[in-house]
Amino acid sequence: MDFDVIVIGGGPVGENVAWRTAAGGLSTAMIEKELVGGECSYWACMPSKALLRSGHALAAAKRVKGVVGGSLDAAAVLERRTGFTSNWDDTGQVKWAESENIHVIRGDGEVTGEREVTVGGEVYRARQAVVVCTGSVPKMPPLEGLADTPVWTSREATSAREVPESLVVLGGGVVGVEMAQAWARLGSKVKLVVSGDRPLPRLEDFVGPLVVEGLREDGVEVLLNGRASSIKPGELTLQDGRVVQGSHILVATGRVPATKDGKPLTIDDSGLVSGVDGRWLYAAGDVTGRALLTHQGKYQGRAVGTAILERSRGFEPKQWSAGQAWADHVAVPQVVFTDPEVAFVGHTAEEARAQGRDIKVVDLDIAVAGSSLHADGYKGKARMVVDERTRTLVGVTFVGQDVAELLHSATVAIVGEVTVDRLWHAVPSYPTISEVWLRLLESYGL
Repeated sequence: MDFDVIVIGGGPVGENVAWRTAAGGLSTAMIEKELVGGECSYWACMPSKALLRSGHALAAAKRVKGVVGGSLDAAAVLERRTGFTSNWDDTGQVKWAESENIHVIRGDGEVTGEREVTVGGEVYRARQAVVVCTGSVPKMPPLEGLADTPVWTSREATSAREVPESLVVLGGGVVGVEMAQAWARLGSKVKLVVSGDRPLPRLEDFVGPLVVEGLREDGVEVLLNGRASSIKPGELTLQDGRVVQGSHILVATGRVPATKDGKPLTIDDSGLVSGVDGRWLYAAGDVTGRALLTHQGKYQGRAVGTAILERSRGFEPKQWSAGQAWADHVAVPQVVFTDPEVAFVGHTAEEARAQGRDIKVVDLDIAVAGSSLHADGYKGKARMVVDERTRTLVGVTFVGQDVAELLHSATVAIVGEVTVDRLWHAVPSYPTISEVWLRLLESYGL
């Protein structure tokens, strides 16, 4: 019942913490109340991208002259999606954990004392650390009638066994736009209700309109400035009196940390939870509210695992060491897997100005030899935000077909604090879409 480290939550974040500490020689237990592998493996990243990929591949093929015909087999797409979730069976994930000397405990873990976790009446104790990696849950809006109305959340949207006849999507965030496009391409009549004047409002202002254009090309009816007031089965009423109907309604209005009060656990960069004496309670992933992204949560998990190991050996992790999740502050990359894709990292121009930075913004259409070969009539945009004092990048955004693979070069440049003068010598291969880097630097003035 005693371990060096106890991890609450067996999703990808918890798995990374547990793997790191177990590999370092600390006895480690991982508690999971549902499926080992968590939300990302079974109801989020993997199944949602599997639902999108077939439609993207078909659309890309049709943009190249000479490709004739082609259609989607919805049943086959759903079957492929199910394959990525192992039909919601975590046997393989559990075997992996056990092979890495991670002791898997089934149940709902709760911190009930210092270095103490209770699971179904059984008390477990940690000699070194307890790490909370419980993730997040859907945030439900205060809508009249919601308690009496069966709705989809992101889980139902990614695990449905049949294509809904019609679907109303409430919410213009990542889940909303991705699932609207996925199900529209699979044959559902989709209406997307966005509360503001564009979806993805936290991103650069040109992003939302380009995504809306792509959604409308796929037959999605996009209703902007549509604040919902009430809901009942098959019907959503907006504050301006518009009534939106569909056989299914997906509520995708955000997520909150999976804590008792829905509030995040505040941590330092090594994952230590603020306000707890003794330096034994850590947290990582969505539950911290820092960056609700699987890859960023896994990064935090690796940092926490490393910090625990280092402290167990009498060392203190330093900034930019493997035991500090410092990149949370400067370079959080994210891709929205719509068509067009959206890929961004760092700060928007508005955020950079709010920080008091002297910046220069470079905007370009993605129109290079590589993009013209990639798709006939390729349409995309790029923005580079440069700190004029340091001459380094602080933010980059791409919108267009298949731009996700451009993003890591931008992330490396920001994390590495590469100056635009040095970046000039990173020559992009010809003919690729990465040529846009050369055009951005030329437009900047090099």
